[in-house]
This record gives sequence, structure tokens and C-alpha cells, in this order.
Amino acid sequence: MIGGGIAGTASALGLHKAGFDVTVFEAHPDTAEDIGAFLTLAGNGMRALAQLGATDAVTAVGFPLTSLRLLDSEGAEVTHAPLGEADDPALRYRCLRRGELSAALQGEAVRRGIRLRHGARLVSVTDGPDAVTAHFADGTTATGDLLVGADGLNSAVRGLLMPEARPVYAGQRVYYGYTRDAAGAGPDGTITMVRGSATAFGYAVSPAGEAYWFARAGGEPLPAGATAAPSAVLRGQLLPLLREDATPAAGLVDASTGTIMVTNATELPPGTAWHTGRVLLVGDSAHAASPATGQGASMALEDAVVLAKALRDLPDPGTVFAQYERHRRPRVEHNITVSGGLSRGTRAPSGPAGATARPAGPDERLIRQLDWHTPLSDVPPEPR
Repeated sequence: MIGGGIAGTASALGLHKAGFDVTVFEAHPDTAEDIGAFLTLAGNGMRALAQLGATDAVTAVGFPLTSLRLLDSEGAEVTHAPLGEADDPALRYRCLRRGELSAALQGEAVRRGIRLRHGARLVSVTDGPDAVTAHFADGTTATGDLLVGADGLNSAVRGLLMPEARPVYAGQRVYYGYTRDAAGAGPDGTITMVRGSATAFGYAVSPAGEAYWFARAGGEPLPAGATAAPSAVLRGQLLPLLREDATPAAGLVDASTGTIMVTNATELPPGTAWHTGRVLLVGDSAHAASPATGQGASMALEDAVVLAKALRDLPDPGTVFAQYERHRRPRVEHNITVSGGLSRGTRAPSGPAGATARPAGPDERLIRQLDWHTPLSDVPPEPR
């Protein structure tokens, strides 16, 4: 497994549960990579975690979200509705820092005896008829029956074996930050989405009263180096856009504490190749979407379960990869399309603020697809 982030570690948990010997190789020297930005795990992601037996490890960090509130540009509440399957504590949406999620999954992997090696930077791959070998910058190698590339948007595995598949700009810059002492900015357990004149803004307030916020703003992509601008500069870029509206957004950003982060929203075009020989891509390495639907981490967790089931039930890599792709590609590429449409402003938000890529409520096909005891052969894949 190349990549010890969300997709890689969750996939390792799934393969281990299915009885496979798996080793995770992570280029970063520790678990702190990208610890600053936060994410939400949706109900589908929490359902996948439950199938991996990792619910407790993840619910020990972050905080639950049980409702979604939508404000217009004047700050008026348009709607306030339950979020997902809020009645089930194991399936409630969860808000947490990305690094917290990676650390929780890695800790669970180590607890189960899965080998995890930090500081292992991939430099080449030798893909043969009977085995595949990963070569690392320190001169070491690892050989296995399969190599899974789970190393994110800028995947080294994809760059080595499928260099023509490159991420593209999805039309927005995305800012992230935190504001202490934000108690009272919204109801407990609620994510508030704001339809601003020039931005899409969202925030959730933790039980400790800290607001986790993001803003998506259109424009040209940030040039190289601009994403590392000082927080004061980023705050100065964002506040004039937010002050066009009478919402809580400008006040939260103005009072923000700590580092403000910004990144270009990017995506992999639908149709990108996912596998070659004995190598398969999962998570953002295969199907990165802009963050507008908030589904990236949840889709990666779904990948982990479906891949483990395919390897458990099917006889050879070719069959495994074909069935995995048959079950996963329609769903994740739908997410890429919806999320990209929201980012580019070519698609109106679906439901309250477009927080999900599918209608609210349980998806019976997905429930069967993720259920550990239901063979994939008993689940019809989603139509393309």
C-alpha cells in the first residue's frame, strides 16, 4: 500500500480484515501531513468505517454533526434540516481535522498488527507478470502480489505508471481556518452553509466553541507558491468578498485565530485510468473531486471496503480490478461531475446547499455494496 493517509490506511484495514498480508508505505515522516485542514465524514463514510470496524477509533476525535442549516446572502435562514441518518450515533456526520483522521486510522492499523513504514518515498515501480516491486528513495524495495496506489491527488504511483492522467483546476480557490470563542454562532451539532454573493461559505462550531470554517471563491488558479501566503494576506483576500453580504462569514474570518490555509480546487477528469498490470489506484489517486460536495474522504472509505470485498471474493487481479471499477466508477465519477459543477457555478446546489452528491437518506444499493457479508456478485452496480 503506497500512501498512509485516509485511503491507504483504510484500505489496509479492509485487506487485513479480508485475511491479506498488507504493508503500508508512507512518504511523510510522521502522521502530521495536512493536519491543519479539516473535513467532514458523511453518513456513507461512517457506514464504511463501521464495516472496517474502525468506528470507535474515529469517533474518539472530532465532533458529530446532526443538522444542516442554510443561510441566504442576507443571513436569513432558508432551511434547517436533519443531516443524513442523524438518529444513529455510528452514522452521524463527523467534523475533524484531516490529520486527526489519518492518525486515528493509522493507530488502529498498528493496533491490529499492520506494518506501517513512514519516510518511504516511492521512486519507481517494476510491474511483472507474477509480482510487483516498489523501489524507495532510501534504496529499499518491497515486493508483493499487488500494489495499491493510495497516495492522493499528486500520486507518485499515478505519475510513474499513468503520467498522462493529471489533475486539473476545478474553478475555485478554497480557504480553511478556525475561530476560537465562536460559541453562539450557530446551533450545536449543525453545519451552516451560506450562499454568499461572491463565495460559498460554511462553518461548524465544536463543543469547545471553536468554529471550523471554509470559503470557496471563484477566479484564476493560485500560482505556485501563493498557497503558502501569510494568513494576514489570505484574510485580506477573503474579507472583501465576504463583506458584500450580511452573514456571519466575515465576522468569523476576521476573528480567526491561527493559520489560514488556501488551496486550488482540483479534480481528475472522468475516464482516468485506474489500473495497469498489478497496480490499482484508489481514493484521490484515482478519482479526486473538488471539495464542493464534501465527499472525498467518504468516497475513499467506500473504496476501501469494496476493494477488500473484491479481493476476498474474486480469483485474480484482472477480475478484481474489473469488478472493483464496475462497482466504483459510476458513483465516484458522478461525484466528480456534481462537485465540479458546483465549483464552476454551472450547477445549482442540490438540496440544502449541495452538501451531498446523492439524495438524502439511505441508499439501499450502497448499503449492500458496503455490507461486509454481502458478496459484490449479489449487488448490481450503479448505472453509469
